[in-house]
Amino acid sequence: MVCKKPAKFWLVFATIDPTTKAMTAVADIETLIARTALRDRKAFTALFSATSAKLFGVCLRVLKDRAEAEDAVQEVYVKVWQRADRYQVTGHSPMTWLITIARNTAIDRLRRRPQGTSVELDDVSLSDPAPGPEAQAVAAGEASRIAACLGTLEIDRAAAVRGAYLDGETYADLAQRFDVPVNTMRTWLRRSLLKLKECLAT
Repeated sequence: MVCKKPAKFWLVFATIDPTTKAMTAVADIETLIARTALRDRKAFTALFSATSAKLFGVCLRVLKDRAEAEDAVQEVYVKVWQRADRYQVTGHSPMTWLITIARNTAIDRLRRRPQGTSVELDDVSLSDPAPGPEAQAVAAGEASRIAACLGTLEIDRAAAVRGAYLDGETYADLAQRFDVPVNTMRTWLRRSLLKLKECLAT
């Protein structure tokens, strides 16, 4: 049974307490995804409430159009409903998994835009759809271990990693925020992820 889009999607969105979304624990989100896989509609609604603001931000950064980002988010949650049973086999953290779906959905919409619309996909896609071993280092393991390992990085590097792999910011966003070239930001992230992988392996 396919989940229908909420009739008043953004009316529901507007009534959600943002502190509730921000404070939802990783384990709670994983539980909601697991219950959604069992077609628990209450869990799906709670998952939407906890994560939709973040995923809307991801879509908006890619599409640069609020109305289209709203449509993209609805498409994202239809996919989440349909694919929730695949989460456990991906090896991703719950937010990384959701952000990947949102980013890929938004990029697909960019590619379907009429010819003549200029789009720099490199600015909106931080990585391949399937993260490599270094990126999975951020997604894997317990949140406490990841936080501890992030604490071993320089403050700006740790903030960049959080922005890229937990908040869905693009290379361009991060380069602008830290006032460095885009290629430098790529180097920061690559080296930081290698350090995290080593830390998590110990």
